[in-house]
Amino acid sequence: MSAPAVNLLQGQLQRARVLVVGDAMLDRYLFGDVERISPEAPVPVVRVTREEDRLGGAANVALNVRSLGPVVTLITVVGADEPARKLEALLAERSIESLLGRDPQLYTSVKLRVIGRAQQLVRVDFENQPDHEILSGMLANFEHTVPSCGAVIFSDYGKGGLTHIAEMIERARAAAKPVLVDPKGADYSRYAGATLVTPNRAELAQVIGPWSSEPQLEERVANLRRTHRIDALLLTRSEEGMSLFDADGHVRVGAQAREVFDVTGAGDTVIATMAAMLAAGLSLREAMPIANRAGGIVVGKFGTATASFEEVFA
Repeated sequence: MSAPAVNLLQGQLQRARVLVVGDAMLDRYLFGDVERISPEAPVPVVRVTREEDRLGGAANVALNVRSLGPVVTLITVVGADEPARKLEALLAERSIESLLGRDPQLYTSVKLRVIGRAQQLVRVDFENQPDHEILSGMLANFEHTVPSCGAVIFSDYGKGGLTHIAEMIERARAAAKPVLVDPKGADYSRYAGATLVTPNRAELAQVIGPWSSEPQLEERVANLRRTHRIDALLLTRSEEGMSLFDADGHVRVGAQAREVFDVTGAGDTVIATMAAMLAAGLSLREAMPIANRAGGIVVGKFGTATASFEEVFA
């Protein structure tokens, strides 16, 4: 892309708006030194020297969008607890507009990772599965926000926050907005009518079964798209790059990562970049290599991370 084209795109991104809806969480890291094995059990003893909180889940998707320039709004439901207050503060620090529903029965999801000698030693999850629909009360916020946005992302982490996703997709498409879904589980009827779904290889195999050849993969994806009226499917293939399946066929780009350090959150970066580019006026096929580049950047970083506009277009 030429320098004038990059400058034009940057201006379009800064004027764009993206709405993110889904399961937000707090990624909490404890960094420390490992110098001995515990006398109580054959496990390393970590002497913690630093703590760090980062945006996770749908909140990390929103941060990735914001890092590229667009204004972003996050709609999610959190608990009435300390992680929720920390999550809200981090969103404000990063200039992310947030519409947070608070549910006293819900624990705000926290992923606690203990890091020693630059390696993750253990992850501890704090969460509960809600026994009721937690996002239904936010539908009015959703309907109010959709008209001003150039793209909508649904970030489904299977935490119960997107029970009404089918209705929200229908309303967003009725407003002529592109809808992008980071899917979870094998039931893609929930995503019927979406513009783009972005599974990885394991997630897609859970839906269509393992494939033995590219023609077989293309046939099964075409059937999946046709059955659920999904315009396009972007398959992230790790070291094999990614593939876009749409009405015009199948296009593929190779992986861009020079060194893979941590794949945590790479899928968040890919869908965030695709949405940002669509909101800025690019097509899916134009956005795909840019998303591939952004994904290659974040896997070279530790933990949940982002790729800035300057990094992507360096």
